Amino acid sequence: MAAEWRARGYAFPPPRLPTLPECLRGLCCGAKTRAGTPCKLTTVFLNGRCKLHGGLSTGPTSEAGKAVARENGKRGGRPRKNPSP
Repeated sequence: MAAEWRARGYAFPPPRLPTLPECLRGLCCGAKTRAGTPCKLTTVFLNGRCKLHGGLSTGPTSEAGKAVARENGKRGGRPRKNPSP
């Protein structure tokens, strides 16, 4: 397997990811859940939140993307299988 990796130009073994600082290990997400209690997940990302509360996209930023979002918002929800006449 190592020879295949080297032939493709990859480093073997793969480089190790930078370790999480000791002060951040075991840190809880802490986001307020729907029940009103803080989230207890400890698998947090760099923004300090878990995969459920971190959020990735803040929406479109370009004018073209905003125009597409406006058009998609006009359509409403999911398309129906049997549209009513």
